[in-house]
Amino acid sequence: METHYPFSLPPLPYAYNALLPELDERTLHFHHDKHFNTYVDNLNKLLKDHPEYHDWSLERMMQDWPELPEDIRQGVRNNAGGVYNHDLYFKTLHPAPASAPGPALQQAIDRDFGDLQGLKAALRSAALGQFGSGWAWLVTDKDGRLSVRKTPNQDSPLPLTPLLGCDVWEHAYYLPYQNRRDEYFEAWWRLVDWPEVTRRYQELTHRQAQYPVP
Repeated sequence: METHYPFSLPPLPYAYNALLPELDERTLHFHHDKHFNTYVDNLNKLLKDHPEYHDWSLERMMQDWPELPEDIRQGVRNNAGGVYNHDLYFKTLHPAPASAPGPALQQAIDRDFGDLQGLKAALRSAALGQFGSGWAWLVTDKDGRLSVRKTPNQDSPLPLTPLLGCDVWEHAYYLPYQNRRDEYFEAWWRLVDWPEVTRRYQELTHRQAQYPVP
């Protein structure tokens, strides 16, 4: 998606019924077309009369939001996070059959979590342990080291780079799972697009190997 103003809602990367039986069509319509789109619309409205910030990327808005005018500061922080987080969420899901991490990512997972089941356990603990609305993340630092984080609301783990995020706001799962967040997590895990997560990891580590941060 475009990362500068004006922001637009990217299309769902697959059909609305493509993630059945784990996530149903109604949930994807509400989550993508309503909730995600509301963050996009709200962010554009907040920035409309502030052209001096139109060249700011989503990443900058999410990290440097204290520099924004007080009247839009919290709104931009919340809605930029909603846009960024949801874009990653939908891009890292994929219809069945289940996939597996590529060699580069698998090696990093084995190093930092023991194995894929170790990563799953850490993410599950973060997702189920997040009080109220928020996210569980697989992130990498600038050296390619992996870790799991959780954030409330639409906060982001930046400057750690998110590779994968489990949305544990109730709108992501309430229609099919009600309050059973643990069942939703298991369904979400089966849908993870590991080739895409691997691509993100390799792109990041390759770019930083070529252009190291001073």
